[in-house]
This record gives sequence, C-alpha cells and structure tokens, in this order.
Amino acid sequence: MKFYDELLAATQGERSDLLAIAFIRDGAAGRLTKNDYVQFLTQAYHHVKHTLPLLMACGARLLARLEWLRAAMGEYISEETGHQEWILNDIRACGADPGLVRTGTPDLPAELLVSYAYDTIARGNPVGFLGMVLVLEGTSTAVALQAARALQRSLGLQPGAFTYLSSHGELDVAHTRFFESLVNRLDDPHDRAAIVHCARVFYRLYGDVFRALDSRRLRTASLHEAAL
Repeated sequence: MKFYDELLAATQGERSDLLAIAFIRDGAAGRLTKNDYVQFLTQAYHHVKHTLPLLMACGARLLARLEWLRAAMGEYISEETGHQEWILNDIRACGADPGLVRTGTPDLPAELLVSYAYDTIARGNPVGFLGMVLVLEGTSTAVALQAARALQRSLGLQPGAFTYLSSHGELDVAHTRFFESLVNRLDDPHDRAAIVHCARVFYRLYGDVFRALDSRRLRTASLHEAAL
C-alpha cells in the first residue's frame, strides 16, 4: 500500500467526523442563510490569508534531503497566490463589507487552526504541515463545488458570490493528485508519522471552525425566535 492510501485509512475516522458536522452538511444541501455563508467566508479569509506565509515558512524549514519538497512548496505558492482576495470579492458580492472582514479578527477556532500550523513548522517536523494540506484540500474536493451550486440555487446569488468555493473545488481536484505524488515519495517513517498525526489534529481544529459557526447560527436563530 502506498503511503497516501495509508494516510487516508489512518485518518478516515477524523475525516468522517468533520464531514458529519451539521454546518458542512447543510452547506452542501443549500440549507444555509446568506448570513451563514458570509460568516463561513469570513473565517475562511482569516485562515486562507496565511496560506502563502505558511507555505514559505514550511519550505524554509525543510531539511536539505527534502529539497524536492521545497520546490513543490514553490509550486503551491504560485497556485495559491491571491485566494484570500477571491473570498473578499465573494463577501462583497453577498452585499457584506469586505473591509470589515479584512481588518477584523478571526474566531478562536480559526486562530488556533492557524497557530497550530505555524507551531508545527517552527517547533515540530515541518513536513507535518502537509497534514493541513490534506485536510483543507480533501474537504474542498468533497463538498466545495456541491455547496457552491446548492447555495447559489437556494440563496439566489450571482455566480460571482461563489468564486472561492467553485474555483477551489476545481483546483483542489488537481492539487489532490499532486499531493498524492508528493507524499508517496516520502520514505522516512518520522516524516510519515508527522503527517498522520498533524492531519488528525487539523481535522479536529478545522472541524471546530464549523462547530463554532453552527453554534453561532443556532444562537442567531434563537434570538430571532425570541424576538417574534
């Protein structure tokens, strides 16, 4: 069995737990409100804006024996540049203020997600950062395009409000094949163990972002009902 397949098998439980979160399931089914969608985009902005700095930091910390992986970080950088601006454009297309998002602060789960990524690179094995790549891109290919189509129908918004979800859903299919080719080249057991461990943690931390979004929409719904 190739390592990529071992990695998927080792993290199947965590991946299933993430995809079972109500906010993700409702997004894929088009059952979110426009405010829910904007809140999702807001948290996405606050972690996506760190993608390039994280890729750069990871590449800089890799050992010389992984020079080929450092080059791959450069390819990721060229592909991921400017994606946070797509999110702000989507927020604008929803009628919300992207300036407030740009200057705002993330919810705690998004902040912890990013913090763990930086900590993995700086304190642990930087190869473990690939665990975050697995989680974000794997989730994107699983639900992003479906959610974009379902929410566009249910919310009646223009396609320009879904550039991040639509583009990432398409891009990450190719990225997943690229990722698979990279991790299958890793033969050091410590590198492999780092990716498995970090992927499990990232699934939990990324799931917490959506659990917090779920809690917020439930509070909003309760306040709305109380006001009626």
